[in-house]
Amino acid sequence: MIDSSPMPPSLARLRRLLALGALAIPALIPTLAQAQSAQDALADAADSGDTAWMLAASLLALLLVLPGLALFHAGRVRAASMVSVFAQTGAAVALVSLLWVVVGYTLAFGSVTSGWLGSGNAWMLIDLGNVRDGTLVPESAYALFEMVFALLPPALMVGAWVERARFGWVVGFCGLWSLIVYAPVAHWVWGGGWLATRLGTVDYAGGLVVHVTSGVSALVVALLMGRRERFAATGAAPVPSPAPGSPVLTVAGAGLAWAGSLALAGGSALSAGDDAAMALINTHICAAAAALVWLLLERLNGHHRPSATGFAQGAVAGLAMIAPVAGYVGVGSAILLGLIAAPLVRGGAAVVRQSLHIDDSLDVFARHGLAGAAGTVLAALALSPRLGGTGYAQGMDLAHQVVGQVVALGAVAAWSAIATAIAALMVSMALPMRVTREAEMAGLDEGSHGESVFKAG
Repeated sequence: MIDSSPMPPSLARLRRLLALGALAIPALIPTLAQAQSAQDALADAADSGDTAWMLAASLLALLLVLPGLALFHAGRVRAASMVSVFAQTGAAVALVSLLWVVVGYTLAFGSVTSGWLGSGNAWMLIDLGNVRDGTLVPESAYALFEMVFALLPPALMVGAWVERARFGWVVGFCGLWSLIVYAPVAHWVWGGGWLATRLGTVDYAGGLVVHVTSGVSALVVALLMGRRERFAATGAAPVPSPAPGSPVLTVAGAGLAWAGSLALAGGSALSAGDDAAMALINTHICAAAAALVWLLLERLNGHHRPSATGFAQGAVAGLAMIAPVAGYVGVGSAILLGLIAAPLVRGGAAVVRQSLHIDDSLDVFARHGLAGAAGTVLAALALSPRLGGTGYAQGMDLAHQVVGQVVALGAVAAWSAIATAIAALMVSMALPMRVTREAEMAGLDEGSHGESVFKAG
């Protein structure tokens, strides 16, 4: 028998609500899907302000390489070899730029595989994400910014062999070096490699990746290439050119290097904010302190007037010293690092030239290798919040950070030395390292040395 008694009003209302919900749910599904899609797209979208800052920093930082370092080096050699410095720097930078977009970027920043090298997913920049992981900038902008870092070491190393290296060898060596030295080290430290993930090594703006690699490699090449003829013939200790072609060019180049280094430091924050501003301030203050201390040391050493080239050299030393920690320290630590940089570089250069008699023509090892190494090690102390630093990463403390920095320094220096020797000797089998004695004595802009002739006018 069917119960025909009337349904309670509350139960009837519930049935009506359930029926309406059943009809509404299918209609809401597309809307919910669209909302999720919009949220995913927003998460995968670049920030226009950060992107604009990264692009601007990349363009300004290029001035550090060309013409900044080319001018800085050219102004300190004999007038008869100045043009060759520009030619070597420009050709090396052009080749490394091509290699970076073809294979260098993916070796350094491709998908992490073993911790030693990136995978080949981004060769020819074919598999770039809308944004780089961990940032709000397009991966293409990130690849451009990192390319400027890759161009720095070849431009720095030119200063070690000026006045005696053969043009073809320079270009070939710098191209090979960028793939077997720079790309792996960049991956170890910046690309999610073993130094960063296992040891907690930090390097904010290239003290280890750029300055230590180029400084150690410059010293190895100077040893392999031998001393300049005018010093080898007399037995005198190698010194910077007694008659630099143009101190004005040196100062102009240092100024461009100063501004470009500020851009690299600020851009390394990967966003336009307080971190970028502090990195800019610290980099500028450290360079200023180092430049002034250099002038003071010159005066104490018997100079009767301030030297423009000394000011420039001090500033560049400070830029190398602050690079590992520019965004991690307080202003007080930045000033202290600047005060240390000048005497460290001057003393190191004197030991290399006068005690070891190694002809590192423009003191690349001392100015960049030693300064970068000192900044890398001192980073462990400077990170301490008690000294105004940003603090240690999770699971790290002073002791662990010291180990991470020192082990990284040893590994990078050793790899740079061994791989540089191999690369230099491999290229020399096809392209001799040195010009002829006659071309060297005449100056590389005047004499013919096989592959190119540089004529003034």
